[in-house]
Amino acid sequence: MTPQFHPFLINDPLDDPGLYIDFLFERRAVLFDLGDLSRLSPRKLLRVGHIFISHTHVDHFIGFDQLVRTCLGRDKTIHLYGPAGFVDQVGHRLAGYTWNLVENYPTDFTVVAIEVTKDGSASSAEFHCREGFRRRDRPPFTIDGGLLLDEETFSIRCAFLDHRTTSLAFCLEEKQHVNVMKNCLEELGLQVGPWLAELKRAVLQEKEDDTLIRARRRTVAGSEERIFRLGELKGKVLQVVPGQKIAYVTDVVFSPANAEKIVALASNADYLFIESTFLDEEADRAREKCHLTAAQAGSLARRAGAARVTPFHFSAKYKGEGARLEHEVAEAFAREGGEVS
Repeated sequence: MTPQFHPFLINDPLDDPGLYIDFLFERRAVLFDLGDLSRLSPRKLLRVGHIFISHTHVDHFIGFDQLVRTCLGRDKTIHLYGPAGFVDQVGHRLAGYTWNLVENYPTDFTVVAIEVTKDGSASSAEFHCREGFRRRDRPPFTIDGGLLLDEETFSIRCAFLDHRTTSLAFCLEEKQHVNVMKNCLEELGLQVGPWLAELKRAVLQEKEDDTLIRARRRTVAGSEERIFRLGELKGKVLQVVPGQKIAYVTDVVFSPANAEKIVALASNADYLFIESTFLDEEADRAREKCHLTAAQAGSLARRAGAARVTPFHFSAKYKGEGARLEHEVAEAFAREGGEVS
């Protein structure tokens, strides 16, 4: 199975947090957190359409200015999600600059900021470049079960964690993965083409098996259109398996309430990216600073049943000692089939 989503940390574990998730079959990506973005090329940054901010401590949001600077003059809209107070914070950041010439831009780069609260209420506003990023409030709405984004092929949820302020954890979950078995296509004499995207979409939308699908079949003269029933093709040329799950957890104090939420959000994740800020010998300091130890992170990953865990957000005091934190995570996580990366 070829994975659709490819996640990687933007920076070294000792540097600013940020997870980039690239979409294999689309010119698209999402970001979890906006730390230092200098290691991302403009091309990669311009693929991003949705960004999810855990909280606005400087190391998680300092990249906002680079994002705006890269996108100015582009016909692009970016949606940013954050905790309570986030819309005001985005507006203040944009108001810190002078925008007296932007009305002449041929395109209208737009920032949409959305803030969510524990009770499910949400509010948002638009900021248009050609209006000098003046705030336009949008109608309030509600979210159910932390569901921030729900698209045809995947969804993104959040959990509300305690960091002496609200810190959001995120999970991207692919609804199903539909894999085309090319050898089976060849056996049926069918050509690869745009019709396969329609076939996959029909499966993901759970259409009836008697839905008609127009395919292309090779002939001596070239090709011809053939009509199949969805159920027939689904059984012959497609492999439908559970999709990927990618969880991201950072800046959280170790407590029973937080642990329960993390384990639920990251349950059976293929990838769990989780902060491992201190060694367990400094658990008291970790609690004081509202962060996890490496042993706590590994234990949470094991309890969640994650397939692999990637630690990050190491304290700067461990410069040159990252292997100690990684080892502690691995020891706590150790179980058959588990993988630390």
